[in-house]
Amino acid sequence: MKSSSILAFVVSTLVLIVGLWFVMPAEGLAIGPATIRFASLEQDLAEAGETKVDVDAVLAEAQQRLEIISSSRRDSVKYFKSFINESPERFYFPGDDYHFFDDIFRSFESARRIGKTYRIMHYGDSQIEMDRISLVLRDSLQAHFGGTGVGLIPAVQRVPTYSTNQSWSGSMTRYIVFGDSTTVRAPHKGYGLMAQFSRVTGSATVSVRPTRNKSASERVKTFSRISMLVGNSSGDFKVSIKCDTLKPIVRNTEVAAGSVDLLTWDLPHNVSNATITMTGSADVYGIMLDGKGGVAVDNDALRGCSGTIFTRVSKESMAGAYAKNDTKLIIMQFGGNMVPSISSAKNISSYLENLNKQFAYFREVAPKAKILFIGPSDMSSMQGGRMKTRPHLVALNDSLKVNAVRNGVAYWDMFAAMGGENSMAQWVSHKPAYAGPDYIHFTPLGAEYMGGILSKAFLNCYDFYRLRKKVGDDQVKKIWRESN
Repeated sequence: MKSSSILAFVVSTLVLIVGLWFVMPAEGLAIGPATIRFASLEQDLAEAGETKVDVDAVLAEAQQRLEIISSSRRDSVKYFKSFINESPERFYFPGDDYHFFDDIFRSFESARRIGKTYRIMHYGDSQIEMDRISLVLRDSLQAHFGGTGVGLIPAVQRVPTYSTNQSWSGSMTRYIVFGDSTTVRAPHKGYGLMAQFSRVTGSATVSVRPTRNKSASERVKTFSRISMLVGNSSGDFKVSIKCDTLKPIVRNTEVAAGSVDLLTWDLPHNVSNATITMTGSADVYGIMLDGKGGVAVDNDALRGCSGTIFTRVSKESMAGAYAKNDTKLIIMQFGGNMVPSISSAKNISSYLENLNKQFAYFREVAPKAKILFIGPSDMSSMQGGRMKTRPHLVALNDSLKVNAVRNGVAYWDMFAAMGGENSMAQWVSHKPAYAGPDYIHFTPLGAEYMGGILSKAFLNCYDFYRLRKKVGDDQVKKIWRESN
């Protein structure tokens, strides 16, 4: 083919494309299931001028905001005032009351001294699967307040975690309160505090051993106290514990339907391996691997859940389990699974009403615990040829925040903490990637960063609590008012 013919073909093709660009409707042209769109010149220029979220700058600025505290009393109060009122990493408190976590901090400070384990229950969707985010929070708090071990785990762990290696065998069936039509449902609603349990009928074994994952600290790999939450057990139900070189320790229990018993084994020293052998019949609501004083952060990842399933669990089994442990804070990290189905303000309102029922439920079954809601991260979808924040996500996040504090629940804005609108696309494209190609979930490294921001924000509140305890609340309030 002659060069003149090639040139003529290229020019004619470009003319055709430019012509289509001018006449193409703004909404695009539907051809079967597909839609062809051309971005307008105005749109291209506008988007070219948009400021992209600089992920490294977001994380560096968060680090700076969460760590720079002046040695001056007055400047320290001013710093905390700025953090509590203005920082993207701040917590939103009911009534703007920064005393919200004070009771929790008082308990945590005493835990190591009195040999008591206080707990945080971290419920969430697949964003916290494999113990992501919870792992970082746990390690940070145990470093400050004491504690060892991974905390609460189900007897049957379907998804491997970064924190422990777990296996099971024998006659044991797992039941979970939600899922698709293939999910095995129990003949009753007594699912316990993890919204799932395992029914032992005969003989079954659960074994745990240390993880090799580098994300897990040494603290999580050892424990000196093993506890089991069980219910609906027969008179012949028996549990034997074998840990490292220790001789087997046996416990028996008989629990009537609707009641919950806590079996506890205090070991003479820290261990890293355990085998739990069960015979008879019982519902096992969870196994706790802890130290003898400090903080435990329990991870309960409920894939596909939007946080509205807890009221399906009988209050008796949930309250019975919470009455057996010292849970000071319940974290609910949800919202992301609702985003694809939201198309109007009415959808958001309906979701909030359902969440409020969950808040009321937890206040009844765990009256000694405060509630913290963590909203969804940014999530992206293809819009006009570009990955952008999903429609209605911003409105959902804002509504969740207002609704939480109005109902006595603290709120942490993960969307803002990671950079806000259109930040997810930059977390995905970051080298190394901080989020996956689904533009929804963090990578392990991204989850580690996000867990670090959450942990430092929480400990920042603790530092403010310590300052108020040292200086006096009245003096802090005086400086606070004068700094306006």
